[in-house]
Amino acid sequence: MKYFITILCIAMTAFSCKKEKAVSLFNGQDLSGWHVDVPEMDTIPNTINPFIIRTGMLVSLGTPRGHLITDDVYKDYRLEVEYRFAGEPGNCGVLVHASTPRALYKMFPKSLEVQMQHEDAGDFWVIVEDIEVDNMVERRGPKKEWGITEGKKRRIINLTDGSEKPLGEWNTMIIECLKDKIKVWVNGDLVNHGFNATVTSGQIAIQAEGSEVEFRKIDISPITTLSK
Repeated sequence: MKYFITILCIAMTAFSCKKEKAVSLFNGQDLSGWHVDVPEMDTIPNTINPFIIRTGMLVSLGTPRGHLITDDVYKDYRLEVEYRFAGEPGNCGVLVHASTPRALYKMFPKSLEVQMQHEDAGDFWVIVEDIEVDNMVERRGPKKEWGITEGKKRRIINLTDGSEKPLGEWNTMIIECLKDKIKVWVNGDLVNHGFNATVTSGQIAIQAEGSEVEFRKIDISPITTLSK
């Protein structure tokens, strides 16, 4: 009986490890599993796709502006992203819990954005969804100006400065989404922790927002608890 219990425990541990194994969201060869939403591509002939695969990396060229969105919907996961600005520093972001396309400014899908903009990595931007953090007034501004649509204070400033690597070096961003909570780390620093999100699942999106950004890793794995 003791032998059976030992074998069962080993089997359960192995199953658990297998279940939690990270998988890559891009294959290094094409955009399988993703679709592009770039408004200019609807109306302007010969508009380029700003999302390409280059030497095994996913690259957001920055323009024309839009989003690369997963076909699948995800919840309760850990997303690990390794990225760097390929040239001039600028703006980009990872959107989690994305749903309705072009819900804001006829461009951004309904979602919660984790900012990658140089020197602001880890900020939250709410996009027709919302989330709370500690010290909300200090980090978002006067409450009467908060909102989730055009013209409102949608930015929630992160917790740290100086977490990003020097330009040209690779940054690691980890985003954990569990139920109505989101935690973000940049290069090992906890840079944001939100709760009471108005959405708990959705697609994942990468932005083209003006600057070229290279991604060498976008891995996802299921979680049941948030990391400390």
